[in-house]
Amino acid sequence: MTDRELILEAIEARKMSYSPYSHFMVGAALLTKDGRVYRGCNIENAAYGPSNCAERTALFKAISEGIRDFDTIAVVGGDKDAKPEEMSFAYPCGVCRQVMIEFCKPEEFRVIVAKNTDEYKVYTLGEILPMGFGPADLGVNKK
Repeated sequence: MTDRELILEAIEARKMSYSPYSHFMVGAALLTKDGRVYRGCNIENAAYGPSNCAERTALFKAISEGIRDFDTIAVVGGDKDAKPEEMSFAYPCGVCRQVMIEFCKPEEFRVIVAKNTDEYKVYTLGEILPMGFGPADLGVNKK
C-alpha cells in the first residue's frame, strides 16, 4: 500500500469522528505488517477524560483482534468544515506516542501526518518520540 492510499484511508476514517466539542475531526489508518488496514477516529466525551484519539482507536482495534505487528500509521485532522487544502498537520499526542512505543519499534514504525495526499510528512516513531520510555526500558524484549 502506498503512503497516499493509506492517507486516503485516514481521510475516510476521519468522516466517522465524534467531535461535538472541539469540532476537530481526526482520522487514522494503521497499516499492519501483513497488509491489513485498521481505521480509527477521535471520539470525544463531555467529561473530556474518557475521550479517545484516532490513533489509539485504530491501534486498539487491531490489538483487540490479536494483531501486534505494525508498519505505518497515517493521521489527518482539521476543523469539521475544513476543505483538503485547509487541513492541519495533526501530530499524535503524547499518550498516543506512548501507546505506539508499547507495540512498535521506534526506529522502524512510520508515522505519516498529512493535510491531504499531496501535503504530508513522514517520520519514524523514534523521531517524534525521542528518548521514549518503552518495554525495553523495563528489560522486556519485544520481537
